[in-house]
Amino acid sequence: VGYVGRDVEQIIRDLADVAGLGVRWWRHGMPWRLTEPRPGEYDWSLWDRAFEACARHGLEPVVDLCHFGLPDHLGGFCEPDWVPAFVRYVEAFLARYPEPMFFTPVNEPMITASCSGMIGFWNDRRASRADYVRALSHVTLANLEALDRIERDRDGWWIGAEGFGCHLAATPAHQSAADEARALEQLVWDLHVGVEPRPEVADALGLIDPTVLARIHELAGRHPKVVAGHDMYPVSVTVHGRRSTPLTIDDRVDAYEREARAWYERYRRPFWVAETSNLGLAVDDGPVWLDRLTGAIERMRADGLPVHGICWYSRGDQYDWHTMLVHPVLEVTEVGLFDVDRRPRPV
Repeated sequence: VGYVGRDVEQIIRDLADVAGLGVRWWRHGMPWRLTEPRPGEYDWSLWDRAFEACARHGLEPVVDLCHFGLPDHLGGFCEPDWVPAFVRYVEAFLARYPEPMFFTPVNEPMITASCSGMIGFWNDRRASRADYVRALSHVTLANLEALDRIERDRDGWWIGAEGFGCHLAATPAHQSAADEARALEQLVWDLHVGVEPRPEVADALGLIDPTVLARIHELAGRHPKVVAGHDMYPVSVTVHGRRSTPLTIDDRVDAYEREARAWYERYRRPFWVAETSNLGLAVDDGPVWLDRLTGAIERMRADGLPVHGICWYSRGDQYDWHTMLVHPVLEVTEVGLFDVDRRPRPV
């Protein structure tokens, strides 16, 4: 959950509704740009209010410290200068708040790097493989440095949240494209965990500044208290090539289950579905999607995989989320547990 402008008061009130659903865990983020309006000057008022509200409603916060944006006095993700500033922010946060034990230091590092460095939508607005890898190296380093500071300070947990793509080949001729897309997306886990990248992205390490890469290697794989996050939506399934029939809900969930099992074999980390909703489907399909996805998780758990649950994102509808905020026109994206009038949905 991110706070912006006039939404602050309403979202604070929404905590009571979320707690009323029986929810105990609440992934909670404040825009870094509002907490650090000027270099080294921190305004903790929004965080103070959020933690007070969580305590009042019996919610355990999962702290999200960097969610796609940077303070105005910093450059973009493709440049390294913001990483030390983020580390200072994390250290100041930890000094002020000794209670939180669960952290998503950087939300969706791969999505951050992709939208800023490869797709050209956000922040840096660059669009190349090299810029993507550079941005990914900086976001990965920032996350690892934050985790290092958290572990030095307390017995905290890394509760991950990362885009989770499922790439299907429509024909054997499209398999190489699907494999390369998977390798490029999962490079974020290779760097975090310390696994050799796949052959399809063998060039990637050569695109990273050697000093940055050396520090990543020093910190990678050192975080035993982790639940890795799979942000898995209906729209997360990509078909390379043209299918003769559209994907069904069962097709999409089957694709996730296969990919999640393969992911676990490669990285051997506990995981959860850190985000999901009906995004890519009609809003009325939400209950069916959730039921099928829960079924996949139960099957994996029955087979001994350490899967730890589901987070529906988000508590209310989004605006312009289906267009990734490229053209902000306040068009409602119907994906919330509650609609824009705060009425609960069947899901």
